[in-house]
Amino acid sequence: MNLGLIIPELSVLAGAIIVILFNLFSKDKKGLNLISLAGLVVAGGFTISYWGKSNQVIFNNMLAVDHFALFFKLLFLSIAGLVILASIKYASKFAQFRGEYSALVLISTLGMMLMASATELIFLFVALELTSLTLYALVGFLKNQKSTESALKYFLLGAISSAIFLYGMIFIYGFTGTTQLGEIAVAIQNNITAGSTGGFGLLLGIVLIITGLGFKITAFPFLMWAPDVYEGAPTPVTAYLSVASKSAGFAIVLRIFYSAFSQPVWLGNEWGMAFGILAVIGMTAGNIWAIPQPNIKRMLAYSSVAQAGYIMLGLATMGFAAQTDILGQSGVLFFLAAYTATNLGAFFAVIGLSEKTGSDNIEDYAGMGKKSPLLALALSFCLISLIGIPPTAGFIAKFYLFSAAVQHNLLWLVIVAVINSVISAYYYLRVVKVMWLNEAKLEATAPASTALGVAIAISCLLVLLLGVAPNFLLRFAEIAANLFTP
Repeated sequence: MNLGLIIPELSVLAGAIIVILFNLFSKDKKGLNLISLAGLVVAGGFTISYWGKSNQVIFNNMLAVDHFALFFKLLFLSIAGLVILASIKYASKFAQFRGEYSALVLISTLGMMLMASATELIFLFVALELTSLTLYALVGFLKNQKSTESALKYFLLGAISSAIFLYGMIFIYGFTGTTQLGEIAVAIQNNITAGSTGGFGLLLGIVLIITGLGFKITAFPFLMWAPDVYEGAPTPVTAYLSVASKSAGFAIVLRIFYSAFSQPVWLGNEWGMAFGILAVIGMTAGNIWAIPQPNIKRMLAYSSVAQAGYIMLGLATMGFAAQTDILGQSGVLFFLAAYTATNLGAFFAVIGLSEKTGSDNIEDYAGMGKKSPLLALALSFCLISLIGIPPTAGFIAKFYLFSAAVQHNLLWLVIVAVINSVISAYYYLRVVKVMWLNEAKLEATAPASTALGVAIAISCLLVLLLGVAPNFLLRFAEIAANLFTP
C-alpha cells in the first residue's frame, strides 16, 4: 500500500481531524493551536527522516517521494506552523470559528504537499482543487463586506483558472495519449516535432497550463484578484496566500515543465521565452502599480506580482539550459525559501502594527519607529530584503538567480530585473521612511502577543541567516533540484 511513505501527509490529515473533533467536544479552545502545531511538527519530523533516501514513485506512478517533494513539504509545513503561531491572538476576530480556521490551514497544507509530490496530471488537479477550496473559505473568515467580497472574487476567478488549466491538460492528453509526466516526455520526444500539428497542439496546451497556473502564482496578467483578496482577507491568511499558494504553484510549474516539457530543445526554448516575456512584464507592472498604493496589504500584493516575475526569470533560465544544468531550478527553490521567510516576516509585522494603529494604511504607520521600534525594525528589515540589499536573504536569492540567468545568455533579462529592483526600492523605502521619520498620527495601543513576536523573530532570523550563511540552504536546494538531471 506504500502508506509508510505518506506518513507526513497522514500526520497532517490526522491533525486536522483531531482539531475538528476537539473543537466539537471541548469548550476550552486553547488546545487547538497546540494540536495543529503538533501535527505539523510530527509531519516535519517524518519528512526529514526521508531525506537522503532513494527516490520512489508510489500509487501507480501518481506520487513521487523524492528530494524535490521533500523540499517543498518542509517549506509548506514551516509556513503553516508560523502562520498558526502568528494567528493565535488575531483569531479572536473570528473566535467562534477557531477550530475551522486551524483545520482549513492544515487541509490546505495537505493539498500543497500532495501537489509537490504529484507526477500525474489528474491527481495533481485533484490536489490543486483541495488546496484552492480551503483557501477560498479562509479568505472569507472575517465575514465582513470586504472579506466576503474578496472570497467571492477569489472563488470565481479561481474556478475559471482551474477550468483553463484543465483544458490545457486535455490538450496535452489528446496529443500524447497519457497523463503521467514521464510518459508525456517520452511521447513528445518520439512523436511530436516542431511545426507539426502535434507541435502546435502541444504548445496550445502549454499556453493554457501557464494561464491556469499563472493565477496561482500571481503572475502577470493573471493578477486581478490579488489586491482585493490580499486587502480583504484576514492578514494571517494573506501572509499564507502570498507565500504558500505561490510556492505550491511554482512547485507544479517546475514539476510539469521540467519533467514533461524539457525535451526536445525547441520546446524548452519556446516555454523559456514565454516565461522570460512574462517575467519582464510582471516585474515592471507589479512595481509600477505598487508605487501609488496607500494600503500596505495592496502594496505587498503588487509586490508579490513583481516577485513572481523575478522567479519566472529562473524558469526562463531553465527553458534555455541543458537538462543537466540545475542552476535555474536550484535558484528558484532558494528564492522561494528566502521569499517565504521575508514575506512572512513582513506580514507578521503588519499584523502587529495594524493591531496597534487599527489601520492598514501606510500613512497611519507614521512614528511607529518610536512607539513600536521592534515591529518597525522587523518590517523595515524584511522590506530591505525584498529590495535585495545585503546582508539579507533577498540579496543572496537575487544574486544566485541572476547569476544563473547571465550564465545562460539572458543578460537582457537580468538588466530588466536589476532596474526593477531599483524601482521597487522607492515604495519599500517609503514605508520605512514613514515609520521612522514621520510624526505619529495615531496612538499605539495593545502590545503584540508573545506568539506573534516569536513568529516575527523566527522569520527575521531566517532572513538574516540566509543572507550571511546561505550555503546550507543552497546545498539543500541543489540536492532537491537534482531530481531533474538524467
